[in-house]
Amino acid sequence: MSQLILFQGDSITDAGRSRTDDYNLGAGYPVLLSARLGRDYGTKYSIINRGISGNRVVDLYARWKIDCLNLAPDIISILIGVNDVWHELMNKNGVDAPKFERVYNMLLEETREALPHTCIMVLEPFVLLGHNTQEHWDYFRDEVTLRAQAARRVAKNAGATFVPLQDVLEEAATKAPAEHWLSDGVHPTPAGHQLIADAWMQAFAHMNT
Repeated sequence: MSQLILFQGDSITDAGRSRTDDYNLGAGYPVLLSARLGRDYGTKYSIINRGISGNRVVDLYARWKIDCLNLAPDIISILIGVNDVWHELMNKNGVDAPKFERVYNMLLEETREALPHTCIMVLEPFVLLGHNTQEHWDYFRDEVTLRAQAARRVAKNAGATFVPLQDVLEEAATKAPAEHWLSDGVHPTPAGHQLIADAWMQAFAHMNT
């Protein structure tokens, strides 16, 4: 029987995935990882994507039972945080950094209680300078950094694997313009999704050694 990997998060993970067909993983890093894992491991892993565009950590928490715990995955991969910042700018409905960390901690604590043998991967939220971030760049950079630091602490508290991404993208932006990796400063291009998939695979390989 294959091991189930569940991808969770916002639009970066959603990437246009189907709401009715679990085989349609969207056009982002989950489908790249499905291809890579299928090539390398055959039928050892099956993949489900439950990312939802626009989600903040509180939205993730609200749907966690039906979209995670009930699925009883063997591995959970979570990328969340940028909307907790962005929504404050758009409609004053963001999630401040302390609450982000509290809710994230609760989410993982409850996951550990319900699924004690499940492996958890916490991906670092990220941002680059782009047309959706440049007007409030200092705010975006500082606030996403706070969520990234919180995600690292949350991962440590839960004994989860932390997957750093901000440095990966910043280094990539020294080789090609930021918009080559993140089309608007937030959403990855195909090349950006490949960077995320590569970082994920590196962390995944380390988990399995």
